Amino acid sequence: MTYADVYESWRSDREGFWLQAARAIDWHRFPTRALTEEADPVPQWYPDGMVNGCYNALDRHVAEGRAHDVAIIHDSPVTESRQEITYGDLLGRVARLAGALKARGVGKGDRVVIYMPMIPEAVEAMLACARIGAIHCVVFGGFAARELAVRIDDCRPKAILAGSCGIEPNRVVAYKPLLEAALREADHKPEFCVILQRPQAMAEIEHGRDFEWHDFQEEAEPVDCLPVEANHPAYILYTSGTTGKPKGVVRPTAGHLVALHWTMKNIYNTDPGEVFWAASDVGWVVGHSYICYGPLLHGNTTLIYEGKPVGTPDAGAFWRVIARNKVRTLFTAPTALRAIKREDPEGRMARDHDISGLRAIYLAGERADPDTVAWARDVTGVPVYDHWWQTETGYTIAGNPVGIEALPVKDGSSTVPMPGYEVHILDEAGREVPRGSLGAVAIKLPLPPGTLSGIWGDEDRFRRSYLSAYPGYYASGDAGMIDEDGYVSILARTDDVINVAGHRLSTGGMEEVLADHPDVAECAVIGVSDPLKGQLPMGFLCLNRNCARPAEEIAREAVDLVRERVGPVAAFKLALVVERLPKTRSGKILRATMAGIADGEDVAIPATIDDPAILDELRAAMAHLGYGVRREAAS
Repeated sequence: MTYADVYESWRSDREGFWLQAARAIDWHRFPTRALTEEADPVPQWYPDGMVNGCYNALDRHVAEGRAHDVAIIHDSPVTESRQEITYGDLLGRVARLAGALKARGVGKGDRVVIYMPMIPEAVEAMLACARIGAIHCVVFGGFAARELAVRIDDCRPKAILAGSCGIEPNRVVAYKPLLEAALREADHKPEFCVILQRPQAMAEIEHGRDFEWHDFQEEAEPVDCLPVEANHPAYILYTSGTTGKPKGVVRPTAGHLVALHWTMKNIYNTDPGEVFWAASDVGWVVGHSYICYGPLLHGNTTLIYEGKPVGTPDAGAFWRVIARNKVRTLFTAPTALRAIKREDPEGRMARDHDISGLRAIYLAGERADPDTVAWARDVTGVPVYDHWWQTETGYTIAGNPVGIEALPVKDGSSTVPMPGYEVHILDEAGREVPRGSLGAVAIKLPLPPGTLSGIWGDEDRFRRSYLSAYPGYYASGDAGMIDEDGYVSILARTDDVINVAGHRLSTGGMEEVLADHPDVAECAVIGVSDPLKGQLPMGFLCLNRNCARPAEEIAREAVDLVRERVGPVAAFKLALVVERLPKTRSGKILRATMAGIADGEDVAIPATIDDPAILDELRAAMAHLGYGVRREAAS
């Protein structure tokens, strides 16, 4: 079948399509119907089904004779170690940890916070919760104490499972002091904590509350899986960039299993037994969907990488991991490839490793500029596919359905909507805009299985954030367009569409032009306030490491390039060369924070920022153009 056939089969029988897809997973009680619209504010999928996520990820593969197949590879350049865990071994570990949690009173519906680095035990903890019907909430390891505290108060966990430390290229980050500070600040107190001791930084144990990981499980009996209702929450995941009151996305169990299993072949074109590497973190949605659940549901080997794209030890790290572990599919963020490209613009380090087994690269998490896509394609010799999705959806909204039919790639586009998603481009009044026009990207309700069922403990916020802007639609918060061939291009967050003298312009389009400059490794464009035109674009350029040309010269060329390709209407005249850009730990550029600094606002340091010191560097750079520092002083 072609993509058009599959998409039309969904459009013509939406419930039948997803009921058929549900047969790919194992059920305790198979649902008699796919969808009920009785639930409010969103319909529920598989309302009378009973299922268990851990059973589908582990038990069924072992029952089918795959106990000796490798489930997890842990590749850790920061500890100079590599480990393989079979499906049989992983099942034993998870069942025992689940038994220990159950013996301490953790049961169905209880929340468990997981605060761990990129180690196999983080995935074991997630699956152990799923095994007994507990709801896990993974918080990025090393997250600030205050942010951990507000998440503890929001989800009110019965237990916390934590590592003693995380390991960065040049330092060890002790987690236990952060955890202790969070527990002092939080109003809610968990009943107990379980600490996995790592030799790089052993944690102090508070007797009566804390248990060491292995001691906690020593006398535990393994437990079987507990079937749960299809719409029982599998997990809560707080969206990156959250400030103030956190926003916890709730993922329903059954739809999450069905949808992820469907994507593994139809989008990623991977087969059971192949090595699938999502170069992300378990603290982000990619880590949930494609480090833990998706590959294991499908019977793949998932790779957990404790390292960086550069610095562990060099810009050849990804190529080494691919060669050493026979990776067939790589899923990463464009920022990772840009970091590698900046250090090794000619891709020489890729030639030092045998990456011939790699079939394809998939990019998500931020806009993939055509220059980075072309570079990765040239260096690796494999197709590079951009695809668009969100924490809220949990998997692809628009992508290239390579397992069904590999469609022609259009650089700058995420390709086409996947079954389950009817994508529309709307103006501010909620009217459909013409093909090729920029607008707000919205998805006609109902959303497909596995997408968010709500915000933990805050239905009103769920409605306000996603459902009220365009009645009958899910508001994605992204801006983009659909071309005459039905290809979807995501150009910016809605907030990143700027208004220059009445012209609505995409900052992403300008970034695409700047990225074409041969000396530019990475860039960002923001809108800054202007008394005459309302807003002006300001560009930030990070140069390739081997660039020896004057920064002022490159900035002038960048201005000329945008004026040539976008036109004078863009009024692009502010360009700065900087050493680095402020990003979240998942690699997203903090454009709103940058714009606030430029406009002289009192900007709070985002909880998700990778390195707060970058903000001071930006203030100093902006001062040379008369922004940021001067305006702050005036206010």
